[in-house]
Amino acid sequence: AATDDVGWQTIALGDARVDATDLGRLLALPDPAALVLSSGYLAEELQPTRFLAAATARAARRPGAWGRVPPAGLPELRASFAATIGVDPGDITVVSGGQSGLSAALRALTPPGAPVLVEVPTYLGALAATRAADLRPVPVPTDVDGLRPELLAEAFTRTGARLVYAQPTYANPTGAVLAADRRDEVLGVVRAAGAFLLEDDWARHLGIERPTPPPLIRDDVDGHVVHLTSLTKPAAPSLRVGALVARGPAAARLTAIRTVEDLFVTRPLQEVAVELLGSPAWSRHLTSLRSALRARRDALVDAVRRDLPDAEVTRIPDGGLHLWVRLAARARRHDVIIEAGRPHYITEPLAAHLRLTFAAATPAELTEGVRRLATLL
Repeated sequence: AATDDVGWQTIALGDARVDATDLGRLLALPDPAALVLSSGYLAEELQPTRFLAAATARAARRPGAWGRVPPAGLPELRASFAATIGVDPGDITVVSGGQSGLSAALRALTPPGAPVLVEVPTYLGALAATRAADLRPVPVPTDVDGLRPELLAEAFTRTGARLVYAQPTYANPTGAVLAADRRDEVLGVVRAAGAFLLEDDWARHLGIERPTPPPLIRDDVDGHVVHLTSLTKPAAPSLRVGALVARGPAAARLTAIRTVEDLFVTRPLQEVAVELLGSPAWSRHLTSLRSALRARRDALVDAVRRDLPDAEVTRIPDGGLHLWVRLAARARRHDVIIEAGRPHYITEPLAAHLRLTFAAATPAELTEGVRRLATLL
């Protein structure tokens, strides 16, 4: 008979090296009565569910839809990603969403125990993945214009790191965009250090104000930038298909890691992604999504400024899903689910912040959520 006495496992397992507490909290399904201001995904009414259902039906009827695929991905999907990013299809490795691609890139580009420079504040999933890969995250402060090149250079010199993780476009959680006059300087710093820059371009399709800056990898001629993109955020949580872009030996290592990890991304999902990217309906969805995100962002900003006069909106984001607010608050007990800013830092933050998401609730719900939040302050 089974026993509940599994205490021996504590000794056998040793220290816990992977902590998914913060990610698990964000992924937990919320109480239906709660107003969600913390989710990292689109509300269901913003997802192209009809389009995805039709694409799935067509994909399932494709010849060989349930067969094997090359480890780097379906040639048609690699070509579609390459056309969107502006790179060669041969540089594309298809991955199971952004988080999987991030984990694979970290393990492929730097050895266990090594330092990895990370812009702060940053995506908390990047910090979790870095630690899970037995790497040591080292903070590099950012400002409203993104990475600060002089501090990046100093961090490379001080630590000897050979990898920096950054989100140049609509960074999570701040919404920052790397300033145009910093792009060449940041690439120059990375080049001088003989290092890689892992460009997490998660919000490429979530621009609200045009034009969205081109990805950094287009300006990289020497293979220093490894680019990561995904269809999950602009489409739906379970469309876990993305791409890593790299050149040279780095590309071979990325494909090797992916192959050993789970052989290949399931073919039906890749076929759905091919249908998605090749349809005019995809462009129509992105246009509609841009308008919806603008309305929700503006509603959230207006509510914060009206009901939280002591809060500081550090910037009104031109894209992405989040509003970064300088404020200390607790709100779960009032049925408003928010995310505190602390998990987005490696060391102690200089001020308290909240990350409020405008994509998972309607404008009316956002307004009501902030009103409830204001009662706590």
